[in-house]
Amino acid sequence: MEFISVFSSFGVSIKNSSVYELALTHPSCNNEQNTKHHDYERLEFVGDSVIGFVSADLIYKVHGEMDQGLMSKLRSYLVCSKSLANYSRKYKFYEYIRIGHSISQEQLIKSDKILEDVFEALIGALYLDQGIEVAYRVIKSILFDDIVNTGIDELIDSKTRLQEEIQSEYREAVKYVLVGESGPAHDRTFEVQVLFNGIVLGKGVGKSKKAAEEAAAKDALSKRSI
Repeated sequence: MEFISVFSSFGVSIKNSSVYELALTHPSCNNEQNTKHHDYERLEFVGDSVIGFVSADLIYKVHGEMDQGLMSKLRSYLVCSKSLANYSRKYKFYEYIRIGHSISQEQLIKSDKILEDVFEALIGALYLDQGIEVAYRVIKSILFDDIVNTGIDELIDSKTRLQEEIQSEYREAVKYVLVGESGPAHDRTFEVQVLFNGIVLGKGVGKSKKAAEEAAAKDALSKRSI
């Protein structure tokens, strides 16, 4: 199985290749082959728990300065759908995924959901094939740099950070005001200003009101830091 060479870069000698083949089989294959549970969904369940445990243990050991809230935010940041999907892209796991004819290769590469599921399923397969010590070592090699280098600014959204900064000095809250909308109904763009005591602190645009508010808060924070 060609995929074995990918895990060999982590110093792993695969014992049971069939469990990895299962981890790389999308449920759409069941529909075409009239099979059941011959896909990665059960392994995904196992891998999700293993990744959660290992990432929590590493964060606790590396970041002695973090409280429970920040540790939870860092773990969520590291193991969110987008992050795990990007790890799958980094190691080109998508090249080995078996999918039904209803899904194109282009759709597969763009799908955070599928790539996240496959990453978790492969970790589940690794745990079942090699045990927790090897799984821990591989997950550590993948996540460790991000655990060490991810800054507080990446863990806390700009709206929360701006509110915390303002309320450290004043009791009043900032206010977000929608000042413009443009584009067709299916592709709107929103423009928002964030104000404090009638003063515009920042402006932002986005494809949703929430995204525009986040952009406005980020703009306000950048101006306060100057």
